Amino acid sequence: MKLKPKVHDNRNHLDYVLTDNYYLPALRLPEDKRPIGRWGRLHKEYLKTYRPLLYNELLLSGKLYTILADLDEQAAERCCLIVHQMAQAEGITEEMKARDPVRWVQAMNSIRSRAEEIIQAEMIYV
Repeated sequence: MKLKPKVHDNRNHLDYVLTDNYYLPALRLPEDKRPIGRWGRLHKEYLKTYRPLLYNELLLSGKLYTILADLDEQAAERCCLIVHQMAQAEGITEEMKARDPVRWVQAMNSIRSRAEEIIQAEMIYV
């Protein structure tokens, strides 16, 4: 397989390489080095399964990794904020943690579970 010169497509911002009489996209790895955590991976799977055209467009344009990394950071921050606000609203304190650690863990697990459901509904599966 001999590689021929590249051709640039201004509409899609892609470079193509002629290979065995076919033009194939010359894909490049993203330069973004941020990790894609749990939320980014969930959104990626959602896009692949339910929004394949958008997924392919983002992948081929090189924007997918950056979007997933941004979403992961935003979702993690929002989840922490929701957990903190819910804990305050329900009176879950450090004093309770010291006095009754089992009840505190149960309450915090419940809060975290509800916060994660909110994040999934508002940010991941949309």
